[in-house]
Amino acid sequence: MSAPFSWIRPEPWGVQIVPADCWIDPGRAVDRALVTHGHADHARGGHGETIATPETLAIMALRYRTGIENGEGEMPSKATPVQYGETINLPGGVKATFVPAGHVLGSAQILLEHAGERVVITGDYKRRHDPSCAPFEVVPCDVFITEATFGLPVFVHPPIEQEMAKLLGVLAANRDQCVAVGAYALGKAQRVIAELRAAGHDQPIYLHGAMEKMCRLYEEHGVDLGELRLVAEAEKDDMRGHIVVATPAALNDRWSRRLPDPITAMASGWMRVRGRARQRGVELPLIISDHADWNELTSTILEVNPTETWITHGREEALLRWCELGQRKARALAMVGREEEGE
Repeated sequence: MSAPFSWIRPEPWGVQIVPADCWIDPGRAVDRALVTHGHADHARGGHGETIATPETLAIMALRYRTGIENGEGEMPSKATPVQYGETINLPGGVKATFVPAGHVLGSAQILLEHAGERVVITGDYKRRHDPSCAPFEVVPCDVFITEATFGLPVFVHPPIEQEMAKLLGVLAANRDQCVAVGAYALGKAQRVIAELRAAGHDQPIYLHGAMEKMCRLYEEHGVDLGELRLVAEAEKDDMRGHIVVATPAALNDRWSRRLPDPITAMASGWMRVRGRARQRGVELPLIISDHADWNELTSTILEVNPTETWITHGREEALLRWCELGQRKARALAMVGREEEGE
């Protein structure tokens, strides 16, 4: 008889489902990959078969040209869409169910069931309401493999309404300027825009060109972002008194010269760290995260109530110690290549 949970094998570049001969979020091309969401540290092209939600597959096709023939005529990999709540049968008697993770559009936790054991791999997740994606769902399991991006007690994210009020207050006080918000092109940009709309901001929002296709993809999947205009098609004076959403790199690039005396903002959970804001030259730090904070990480473990908690890609040590103090069996996984793109 095999040891408990021996069929799930964490490796530095992904999690292997041994009897199914497939991987979760592998960092290299494999024959069959289950992908939690579309950020580059979890998704990539080149797999023989990619299994993910329809939204994630659409994001991957846009960002990594999966499903598109290359210049040499090579056929695209197979894309298998799985809806939230749908269970599929993998080889080796393994069942997989995709459940909302609340991170970005299409993001999913993956519940794996085999030999009477249940394992949940969260990918990246958050617990706050987000009008741009489906909310996180708690799934009881035996092994809970959780991220720990903000796995330190100092990281407690403020209410999103507070950060939106801060942004709109600065805009109202500086009508002859614009506020340029740095936000990653997948997930953060669309959330900032959707939250501004929820806060009652109905004015046009201007976009860096790199944002346009992803914003349109979100709209195609039912996320209302209101009126969006491209900076490249606007006169400088048109943008006075408006919000501009751009890639973080563009804020310190020649591109920003197109903007009318911009006030530089940055939307990220890392804006809690003042040194990071100063380093980036950010005038208006907006603490807006698409990951669970310390309180949400610990409360989620309590709600899921697993037999074991496996902790990965983040500040594993503090969360591991918290589990040990609570007499919860836990281990840290040595995963590599998990970056901060989603923040």
